[in-house]
Amino acid sequence: MTEIHNNKNKKTWQTRLIHSNAEVPEGFQSLVPAVYRGSTVVFPSASAANSRWNQYEGGYTYGTHGTPTVLDLAGRVAELEGGTRTLIAPSGLAAISLVQLALLQAGDHVLIPETAYGPNRAFARAALKKFGVESTFYAPGAAIAPLLRENTRVVWCESPGSVTMEVQDVPAIVEAAHGAGALVVMDNTWAAGVYFDALAHGIDVTLQALTKYVAGHSDVLLGSVTVRDAKLFDQLGSMHNLLGLSVSPDECSLALRGMKTMAVRLKAIESSGLELARWLAGRPEVELVLHPALESCPGHEFWKRDFTGSAGVFSVVFQKNYSKAQVLRFVDSLELFETGWSWGGVTSLAAAYDLVGREYGHRIVRLNIGLEDVGDLKTDLQLGLEEFSTS
Repeated sequence: MTEIHNNKNKKTWQTRLIHSNAEVPEGFQSLVPAVYRGSTVVFPSASAANSRWNQYEGGYTYGTHGTPTVLDLAGRVAELEGGTRTLIAPSGLAAISLVQLALLQAGDHVLIPETAYGPNRAFARAALKKFGVESTFYAPGAAIAPLLRENTRVVWCESPGSVTMEVQDVPAIVEAAHGAGALVVMDNTWAAGVYFDALAHGIDVTLQALTKYVAGHSDVLLGSVTVRDAKLFDQLGSMHNLLGLSVSPDECSLALRGMKTMAVRLKAIESSGLELARWLAGRPEVELVLHPALESCPGHEFWKRDFTGSAGVFSVVFQKNYSKAQVLRFVDSLELFETGWSWGGVTSLAAAYDLVGREYGHRIVRLNIGLEDVGDLKTDLQLGLEEFSTS
């Protein structure tokens, strides 16, 4: 028979492993935010227990709704982007899917740039279509007024485009969409949420893959959704809760660390990116450099008007006489530029695309400029370009 202890302070060692009376001194202060891990939240009393997802209003209730570490990151992103509230999602794609599912329902219509992030378009074609939402993919430089319908609820922007780098006239899109009663959502990842002030330009919901420049070291998967309107936060937050889009406090702590160096990283990456883009624009192997800060990029005038800086992601279009095999050989010949998806980290990357049926076809390569010495990167690219003349 198990022994019953009448004295609450007299616990067996097994119980003390879980219910300890040990104390630590108070007053520890660190420059580094604490990492709070936990699924279960302990309430002060049975009557205080609740399951509300909005912990800004109801207090902490459960780990899926965010620990203080998660909400610290959310608060800092909201502050950085000038928003009211931010939700953190497990990835940039999760943030996109959250917005689509929260703001659209059967019978609605959504406009998405044809140059937007590929998985965003794929989600629209598969999941949204399955749920009875119709999608139209529009040219990034086109006027959207003729495409708006009575049931258009959301207009997406991604500026610049994910691969072809077109910069959109966001104020014009906002004016047309709002005039038709539609919300405007923007993927603002390229600008890291800082080089383009999306909310100040009339965007209703702005999101980014924190995986990229915020975390900055290719070791985190996170996304953010920021709103200006508290009602939209409630709408998005309810869906976030229903989908169970919980995130790891450890991932958030890495993003919080990344934010502290983001300014210096962006400055160095911008400088190297511009130097390499201008140098590549003068190479005979190159037909066109698609960097928003260069006049050769579609929509450059909008970048000059609306942006305060440039990132290190841009694309190169090679001359028409080069085959797909030659372009792939160029990428494979690079030593410092690794081949891989994503971007925004400290390592330079190169990715070849085949835009079947579109203007640039197989001749386009997207570069992500990292923190290597710019002279070394230029030498690496030069040696790669010399492959064209020997192949």
